[in-house]
Amino acid sequence: MSGHSKWHSIRHKKAAKDAKRGKLFTKLIKEITVAARLGGGDLSANPRLRTAVQTAREHSMPMENIERAIKRGTGELEGVNYEEVQYEGYGPGGVAILVQAMTDNRNRTVAEIRRLFEKAGGSLGASGCVAWMFKKRGVITVQKDQVDEDRLMEVALEAGAEDVSDADDTFEVFTAPETFEAVKTALQEAKIPIASAELSLVPESTVRVTGQDALQAMKLLEALDDHDDVQSVASNADFDQEELERLSA
Repeated sequence: MSGHSKWHSIRHKKAAKDAKRGKLFTKLIKEITVAARLGGGDLSANPRLRTAVQTAREHSMPMENIERAIKRGTGELEGVNYEEVQYEGYGPGGVAILVQAMTDNRNRTVAEIRRLFEKAGGSLGASGCVAWMFKKRGVITVQKDQVDEDRLMEVALEAGAEDVSDADDTFEVFTAPETFEAVKTALQEAKIPIASAELSLVPESTVRVTGQDALQAMKLLEALDDHDDVQSVASNADFDQEELERLSA
């Protein structure tokens, strides 16, 4: 899972910058709106909406923005009708990339996503070409300096987590989707500070990329993640820590 861990940590560092630009709020509002449209506006009966709202609150989104997004989703307020789409393709070095987006113009979005792939020397593929390489899991990150590893493992595994792994300056707790909320709640009740928590697509195996391929792959992942219609980007690219430091220098 090392490839996921490195890109996952990069994404969350980017999220802080995105929040300042308002970009993260836009993505969260789309997720809340679609979650409410598909499962209703009752947080207690709609786990996806509950998670989206919790994430929005963790990023200091005003409650009035959240409530407005929910009402747009349930039809109480007029708004844009977004549809969920998924794109699959290959990046430099043969890395697999899975993009989840929400759009009000499918033709525009696919053209723009294809252009980003091709500009980086990659290619957009057919539906199903790489999705089989990924599995949906809950991913909860905890800063290493905030918790004792043995304590974290004890609480997480007892609550139903599948694994706890070392990811540089954080620990990552992996869960099945159905036990994600229970594990998250157990960590909170144990007073273990959570840096981030989300349902994510995790690669079953990774592909190591170095040199120019690593540079181009990282640029592609960041360009996709920055696209206004993209909600999340998953990749099986495995970057060495030294390579990441060089790329970010």
